[in-house]
Amino acid sequence: MLFIPPGTSIRRHRITLPPPDEDQFYTVYHFNINADVVFYGRKFKIYDCDIFTKNFLKKIGIKLNSPLPRPVDPYMKMRRETLEFVDPFRPYQSFDTLKRFLQFDGKVLRFFCLWDDSHSLFGDRRELVLHYFLSDDTIEIRELLSLNSGRDAMSSFLRRGKLPKYGPPGIFQPGQITDRAVLNVYGGLSEWRADGYLLDKYQLGKVEQDFYTDQDLTIGATINVWGRKVLLCDCDEFTKTYYRTKYGLDDFTAISCKPPPLPKIERKYPPYNGFGSEEDSFRSCVGLKPTPHRRNFKKFMELDSYGNISNTLRYFAKLVTDKCADLDRMFVIAFYLSDDTVSVFEPIERNSGNAGGMFLKRSRVKKPGQEVFKSEFSEYIKAEELYIGTTVNVNGYLFHLLNADEYTLKYMENNTDKFPYSNFELAVQKLKQEKSKSREIMQIFSAADYNHTKVLPFNTFR
Repeated sequence: MLFIPPGTSIRRHRITLPPPDEDQFYTVYHFNINADVVFYGRKFKIYDCDIFTKNFLKKIGIKLNSPLPRPVDPYMKMRRETLEFVDPFRPYQSFDTLKRFLQFDGKVLRFFCLWDDSHSLFGDRRELVLHYFLSDDTIEIRELLSLNSGRDAMSSFLRRGKLPKYGPPGIFQPGQITDRAVLNVYGGLSEWRADGYLLDKYQLGKVEQDFYTDQDLTIGATINVWGRKVLLCDCDEFTKTYYRTKYGLDDFTAISCKPPPLPKIERKYPPYNGFGSEEDSFRSCVGLKPTPHRRNFKKFMELDSYGNISNTLRYFAKLVTDKCADLDRMFVIAFYLSDDTVSVFEPIERNSGNAGGMFLKRSRVKKPGQEVFKSEFSEYIKAEELYIGTTVNVNGYLFHLLNADEYTLKYMENNTDKFPYSNFELAVQKLKQEKSKSREIMQIFSAADYNHTKVLPFNTFR
């Protein structure tokens, strides 16, 4: 076998032609594609040239031949066959991942996910964050734990690694799932021999697994995390830019991870049983240990009587009845603003046949026409419903309000929003609306006020 040392084979100089033309030298016209040249007894085959050489030869008028494929070196062919035969049986084979590591190191896709496990016993909705590492296609999932969630402070939901799409294909022995299977030729474990181990060339028994890649991760997709269905709801800005640049995606509509609102359950209480007040019965349904009903203490302190301010509305009323003996009975109805209670007192009149005194002690009075045994609270008489000229039903007795004391009249005039009949402006406006009778009304008032004082007594006005 001839050994040719590497480097320059022939230095630069003029080379003579082979015999019998050894008195001449090689020129540019002796070179062409698919031609043979002899340098000092060695024959060289020209099978192709570069672009500059082709252009130069064409300019000087040389017609170039068609290029030939590169001749096969018998030694390199034999060497390549030997390497192809030996390489699969070498127990050490390297995977070059440096280029991808240098290109994508530190670049991580982040998705915000949701695992809805509420359908199972004691399950709930778990908010997760999925990290996809572009350097090696591995996935890591962490859980977002809220304060006082009751769970252990273990934020790692899935350890970093490649995630198969279809979960575990089965139960295998340790080392069965691997990238490279190494076979022990001699079968002995007592002594290590490098030539006794080789790679499984045909990869018999290899488990084929399909792993998740960046193409499978999109907003709205559901991935299988070892049997758990995880929904991808949103992603960060870097992830959006990555998918927009590489895959041309523009739709990044986020999906809400919040649970749907719970249906509002209407709480129903048992009806009133007739014992005590309705508030007492209600308090016995709220807790196991009944507590007394809390009165409106703020209202009581603001509207309780103190000094010259009584905060009590008193009306002079007459009993509405068909009995002749009760037609002339007069009563004083007092309404206490501090707790909306009512008391009825009958003045004592001699030789009337009525004892007089307290007709109704101080208490709240229900409006008529309400069901007694019901779950809702009853409606009671309010201060706005008491005004001069109205008829009020107090526990089945009808009272016609005839008049009120000076404090009650002033209170109604100062609170015209609650007592519209005491609003002077509304009364004047109502008189102005009677245009057809305005002249008659003016004549009547002028005749009554003959002294032109512009003031009329109450009885004359009435």
